[in-house]
Amino acid sequence: MPLRAAGKPNVVLIVIDDLGQRDLGCYGSTFYKTPNIDRMAKDGVRFTDFYAACPVCSPTRASIMTGKYPQRVGITDWLPGRKDLPGQRLKRPELKNELALEEVTIAEALKPHGYVTAHIGKWHLGGKGFEPEKQGFDVNVAGDHTGTPLSYFAPFANKAGATMPGLEKAAPGEYLTDRLAAEAESFITANKDKPFFLYLPHYGVHTPLRAPQSLIDKYKTQAVHGRQSNPVYAAMVESMDAAVGRVLKRLDDLKLSDNTLVLFTSDNGGLATLEGMPFAPTINAPLREGKGYLYEGGVRVPLIAKWPGKVKPGTVTDQVACSIDFFDTILEAMGATSAARRDGVSLLPAFGGEKLKPRSLYWHYPHYANQGSRPGGAVRAGNYKLVEYYEDGRRELFDVAKDLSESRNLAADKPDVVRDLAAKLDAWRADVGAKMPTPNPDYRPNPPDKDGAITLHARTALVTGTMLRFEPLPHKNTLGFWVNRDDSAAFDFTTEKGGTFAVEVLQGCGKGSGGAEVELAVGAEKLTFTVKDTGGFQAFEARDVGTLKVAAAGRHTLTVKAKTKPGAAVMDLRQIVLRPAK
Repeated sequence: MPLRAAGKPNVVLIVIDDLGQRDLGCYGSTFYKTPNIDRMAKDGVRFTDFYAACPVCSPTRASIMTGKYPQRVGITDWLPGRKDLPGQRLKRPELKNELALEEVTIAEALKPHGYVTAHIGKWHLGGKGFEPEKQGFDVNVAGDHTGTPLSYFAPFANKAGATMPGLEKAAPGEYLTDRLAAEAESFITANKDKPFFLYLPHYGVHTPLRAPQSLIDKYKTQAVHGRQSNPVYAAMVESMDAAVGRVLKRLDDLKLSDNTLVLFTSDNGGLATLEGMPFAPTINAPLREGKGYLYEGGVRVPLIAKWPGKVKPGTVTDQVACSIDFFDTILEAMGATSAARRDGVSLLPAFGGEKLKPRSLYWHYPHYANQGSRPGGAVRAGNYKLVEYYEDGRRELFDVAKDLSESRNLAADKPDVVRDLAAKLDAWRADVGAKMPTPNPDYRPNPPDKDGAITLHARTALVTGTMLRFEPLPHKNTLGFWVNRDDSAAFDFTTEKGGTFAVEVLQGCGKGSGGAEVELAVGAEKLTFTVKDTGGFQAFEARDVGTLKVAAAGRHTLTVKAKTKPGAAVMDLRQIVLRPAK
């Protein structure tokens, strides 16, 4: 039997697609079953404040591969990204459709040090000519330009006859997550006497939601908006956990565990919006929102590291770290070096209980996400996190140590902190060459339907003030947190001709909180109505509240302001409909 190279540990890096931090038992889930990952956390270190470099997949994957902020490599959205739409105030900046071959990946950095490298799973960083084999990987199974699998069940092909690389032959009905686990086991076994780097980015738990029926039946329940209850997603999570368990067992069986660093993470937060489905896959509470958003639910993800003898079992750390740190961590663990420029740091000291040097982390997402978020940036420095929106320059400040749900905007209370973090964010954008969105010359917001009616949904509003916000999760889907009278909302809309419009509001209000006087205005035209107590803020009721005149065809803005606020909150507002008056 050949002797393996001395002093060269293995690394297995497992990345789960769209897995929320709170989808794991060790992070608080009581619905999903993740015994293997929970055991891994007990055997290693679990990070509570670990972040993906972006709230969507491809940029985070680029950051993992290069150790750079994704803005440096020109990948700021999932590939090829969402096309610009007429309702967007801004146009997206230019987006590269692949990770450039000039970039040095972890795999390329390890090759000179004698490592065998494998990519098994989702690539999504470029197609032909930019696949994993061109980026330093000796083995590629299932990795191509796509963000979703051609099929979760064999045959792993589409109707056009295309197949997933390396999966051309499969037993009928084989589940993709199981197959990728088997491929990982085979690679480990074949290279047990060599130092290896296994990158295992599973396609699960990304949509479309598909899982073996026997597992779905275990979780059969009535899915409920606002809590973890989706049985298909739960089955996908359990399958993913079992796949992780298989890899860990193979390492144990081959007596490789003591010489292998295993890292487990996700590329962004859990998908908590519908995207055409009857129920959202998951919910990330108490983290705010989810995939696509710069709030904690979109970027705070799990990180668990296991390395017997190097990592103290059962360690939990609140040190702040990011996906840009994997490159340096893996290189230091393997005793390797690379001259490539990087933004991250090694987390090995944190694995051993040492404190990392304080630093700020940054995000730049200049896109409109499929999940409903808008272009923006963010920075976390210490316990403070600033979120900045590019459409109107709105800034929100949160203390994420005291306010994990980002429910209290401190921007008005701490203007000095806002200015300091905004300056840091601006300087960082310049340093990484972040491209900004530009005004959309074809902007045509909220146009009329064929009958001339104009629907102004809450998701299209710009808000002013400190607390009012659009809440995108399906059990809310409203302008909420209207607890300050001086907060207001504005809706842009388009008319094809002037005239008088009947106004219908879809509003909700908690018991005992009704009675606020609210003013709607289009230019000099104003209309006032009294908010009705509907018995609950999400108990919406459609109400005809009067008429408004719109002078001419073109683009206009309707503002919504509270004149009085006798209750705990003004109201929840889901939409306003303007119908041509008869």
